Amino acid sequence: MTTNNIIVLCAFIAYMIIMIVIGFVCSKGNKNNEDYFLGGRNLGSWTAAMSAQASDMSGWLLMGLPGAVYLAGTGEAWIAVGLLIGTILNWYIVSARLRKYTIVAGNSLTIPSFFKNRYRDHKNIIKIVSASIIAVFFTVYTASAFSSGAKLFATLFSDSASGDENYNRVYVIGLIVAAVVILVYTFMGGFKAVCTTDLIQGLMMIVAILTVPVLAYAILTFDTSFSSALAAKGVEQPAQFLNFFVNGDGTPVSAVSIISNLAWGLGYFGMPHILVRFMAVKSNAEIKKSRKIAVVWVIISLTASCLIGLIARGYLTAQLDDATSESVFIRTIQQLFSGNGVLIFIGGIFLCGILAAIMSTADSQLLVTASAVSEDLYKGAVKKNASEKSSLLVGKIAVAVVAVIAFFIALNPKSSIMGLVSDAWAGFGSAFGPVVLLALFWKRSTLSGAISGMATGALTVIIWDYIPLVNGQTLYAATNLYSLVVGFGLALIVNVVVSLLSKSRQKKSRTNLIQLKILKYKTQGQSLYHGCLFCV
Repeated sequence: MTTNNIIVLCAFIAYMIIMIVIGFVCSKGNKNNEDYFLGGRNLGSWTAAMSAQASDMSGWLLMGLPGAVYLAGTGEAWIAVGLLIGTILNWYIVSARLRKYTIVAGNSLTIPSFFKNRYRDHKNIIKIVSASIIAVFFTVYTASAFSSGAKLFATLFSDSASGDENYNRVYVIGLIVAAVVILVYTFMGGFKAVCTTDLIQGLMMIVAILTVPVLAYAILTFDTSFSSALAAKGVEQPAQFLNFFVNGDGTPVSAVSIISNLAWGLGYFGMPHILVRFMAVKSNAEIKKSRKIAVVWVIISLTASCLIGLIARGYLTAQLDDATSESVFIRTIQQLFSGNGVLIFIGGIFLCGILAAIMSTADSQLLVTASAVSEDLYKGAVKKNASEKSSLLVGKIAVAVVAVIAFFIALNPKSSIMGLVSDAWAGFGSAFGPVVLLALFWKRSTLSGAISGMATGALTVIIWDYIPLVNGQTLYAATNLYSLVVGFGLALIVNVVVSLLSKSRQKKSRTNLIQLKILKYKTQGQSLYHGCLFCV
């Protein structure tokens, strides 16, 4: 290992030790499941906003998205536009209402518990179905984060002259390190540790993602124009490369591509690791502050992420291909901060921003999966009268099991970060998005409709993306239409149709709903009034 690599490694080690120490400190405050899984519903505005967005913007923000823009130009930025719209709608439409209603609906600690209480499912069917979906898709999502961490290590510390064998060996070592560190502080500290580390990681991400493209652009355009720099690096038509409606090869961006990329915004309504942050905020006043912080953060981060890909196309000395494009941010930092030890160490700190993006998402996914297994599967189906202690133990075991499975999924060094994220995002958005919206905003939504819609959304994504139905091709390969578009639409239609066809609620239930129309409860010494979830 070179001296430069040792310096960067020292920065990484210091950063990871800090994360583990935070997990240890936060572990002392976990007295029950609500503390471990929701931090006692006591998140402040900054922590809630930065944790929600940091857990959302995983390694794909600093690796997958810049790599796609690097290869294809601004035409790939429609994903960022869709995600921005989705973030704004989620914070302004869903956040406050979901927080309020999860408290009203039996003080629900998880999204499946909220569904169960919302629809009065005494048999726990919807709880078990939704928890199972979370376990499946979050395992894939966690694998994408682990893969991001492994690729970061392999890109930084492998010897390129030694070929693929050395890269693959370092990739596995990096995968082990990333999985172990994330597992340790999540296992110890729970939700509070995850959100505290997410706040730090979110701040690190924003500093890194802003500083690097600004410095690279200043150096690149010091004695030439940006268009000239692009042309010098093989971009034949720089104006088209910077056009939202043209691909990198000069072909027009298709309507299907634009629709598919914008549809990423629909996924937000069904992301458990983001929705649970809304549930944990300590007051509606803090929600209002959080949404402003979150929207500003996401505008800056998505814009900067796209700029990294564009600027690096002209800045990097060595050009990247499909196999290496996801390392574009890493290589830009390496080229910027080279020379003496001080610059290299600073570069190592910025590279920790990528590690922060990876860890902030993986820890959240592990914790939400653990809560689903513990609260919804174990207490919902296996042992309904389980004690707090045994339930918490099951949740921690689930963290370890999911991490191990995700580790093996991520073992392939050639796995695509964007591909793994895309699959999981579509699965959650299709299965949960329509159910969440209808549960909060449509009083006629029924249990049968919710379960049918949920199953339709999840199965549509699996069939669309994985089963070859058209001349040996999957429906995605044949149409290039993102499965989230189809899955979300079908799930919404099925939910509405089945709900309308379902039998009316019993008279007794209607009476109970009217009695609950205004519910008074106390939170931290303040009396709050909320409309009943089923009546407003």
